[in-house]
Amino acid sequence: MSRIGKRPVPVPAGVTANIEGKVLTVKGAKGTLTLDLAEEVTYDVGDAGITVTPANDTKRARSFWGMQRTLVQNLITGVTEGYTKQLQITGVGYRANVQGKNLKLQLGYSHDVDFAIPEGITIATPDNTTVNISGIDKQQVGQVAAEIRRWRKPEPYKGKGIKYAGEFIFRKEGKKK
Repeated sequence: MSRIGKRPVPVPAGVTANIEGKVLTVKGAKGTLTLDLAEEVTYDVGDAGITVTPANDTKRARSFWGMQRTLVQNLITGVTEGYTKQLQITGVGYRANVQGKNLKLQLGYSHDVDFAIPEGITIATPDNTTVNISGIDKQQVGQVAAEIRRWRKPEPYKGKGIKYAGEFIFRKEGKKK
C-alpha cells in the first residue's frame, strides 16, 4: 500500500480540476497546467479533492500510484504558489544579469554565456551573484536551474562555480608543500 497514494490531493478554493480523456487540466491564479494520465491508475475529482487509486493489483500499477499522486500535487502547488530555485555564483569576476529575454553569465570563459530564458520561466538577479528562477512547472524550473548550473559546476578546492542555495560543496585540502 502506498502511504502517499492513499491521501487525496486537496483542491483549494480558486482552483479547478477537470479530467478530459487522458489529460488532467488544473487552472489556478498563476496559470494552467496539464498532466497526461497513466493507464495503470484511475483518477477521481470529488469534494475531498483528487483521489488516485491503482486500476488493478499489478506491481506496475502500485508503482505508479504514489508517483502519479505526487505529480497531481505538484500541479496544484504550481498553479497556487509556484516554484522557485535560487542559484549562487562564487568566484572572482563571476557574475550574472538579465538582459531582456537572455541571462548573461560571465563565468571566466573567453566569452560571455547567453542563456535564452524559456517561455513560462521568470529569472531575476537581485545582485550579481544570485539568480532566482521561478515558474509554475516544477520540472521546468528544476531543468532550467540544472542547465544554468551546468555551465560552471562548483569545484572542490576553492568552491568556485554555480551552486544551489543551501548546497554543501565537499572541499578538498589541495597540494601539500
